[in-house]
Amino acid sequence: MKLFKSLLVAPATLGLLAPLSAAANEITVNDFNPVEEFSNISPLLAGGEGLVDSHDGGFSETTTASFSVDAVLGAIDGDATTEATTFEYQFNIGLSTSFTGEDSLDIAIDSGSDAAATSTKPMAFDTGAALSVDGVTYTFPVGGATMTVGNDTDISASFTGACSYSAFTDYMGNCGTGNSLGVAGKGVTATVGYAFDSGFSLAGGVSGEATTVASGSTVSNGLLTKEGTDMYGIEAAYTADSYGVAVAYVSSDGGTGDETTYWGVNATYSFDLADVTVGYETEETTVNETGYFIGLTFPEVGPGSVSIGAATSDNFADDVDELMVYEASYSYPVNDSMTITPGVFIEEKSGDDLTGVLVKTSFSF
Repeated sequence: MKLFKSLLVAPATLGLLAPLSAAANEITVNDFNPVEEFSNISPLLAGGEGLVDSHDGGFSETTTASFSVDAVLGAIDGDATTEATTFEYQFNIGLSTSFTGEDSLDIAIDSGSDAAATSTKPMAFDTGAALSVDGVTYTFPVGGATMTVGNDTDISASFTGACSYSAFTDYMGNCGTGNSLGVAGKGVTATVGYAFDSGFSLAGGVSGEATTVASGSTVSNGLLTKEGTDMYGIEAAYTADSYGVAVAYVSSDGGTGDETTYWGVNATYSFDLADVTVGYETEETTVNETGYFIGLTFPEVGPGSVSIGAATSDNFADDVDELMVYEASYSYPVNDSMTITPGVFIEEKSGDDLTGVLVKTSFSF
């Protein structure tokens, strides 16, 4: 079966990926001269906030840049597009600067493979070879609280959460509460959070569609209008040394459609041997649906860590058969900049189940 070929091909490919970590360690922000590059395009772009006055090509002391590359090699038995061994990657840039020492302007820039190699897309990598701005946010203090405003920003950006599970696939990235405690945004977003000294924290946010596409053209519905789809969410959490719990409520008005509400809760506890995380979420539109998750992370297994998780693949109504997703992975840090994670997942389907064997390599620099 093609899966066994994948198991043979994966280790060989790791040998090709490993040299990249050495190159990654040699790349620094100073190797990129933004003044020189931008001035070649237009002298007007040579100045600006974030660069030193002398324009020597360096960033200001309050500006930082981070880079990461994720690559995955493997095969998925039962995938509708292909069962062959495939390769995908994503490249992410994070730029951050501060103007007062207490605020932060952050810009996320993404790139990836031209298109997803499989229809399953278990990693949910960014696609599109061209660099694109994925989000712009500004975070600043308001009294004792912290406020974040931005475009393409998640409402959950200010949520504390209680998910300590190290997910391998995207299915379990939010511990089964992706619509509530891991809620995204609709476009333009404003959130605020406050952390008490006792370990309690409160957070909330609102997000709306500035524009939407209808009949092939862009329509401006405006924020918080009847025509546009708006969403708000609130969260309460408590975090202690060895455990934590978080509860969130999210409502999406559906624009001219039906309103959808979500309740989500996740909790984590750290034992001597492993960290245990559970999640539970309800969804109500015209019917009630629920989903759940449980995951174990063993932080010290040889030089790496083991993660084992099980979750419903979505939220399901009581009269519908639940479909599950299972995964297991071993994450091994080669060095401070490179981590290799082989893993396997099984996704139940109404027809034939999917079985994937993948090797993920992550670089950060």
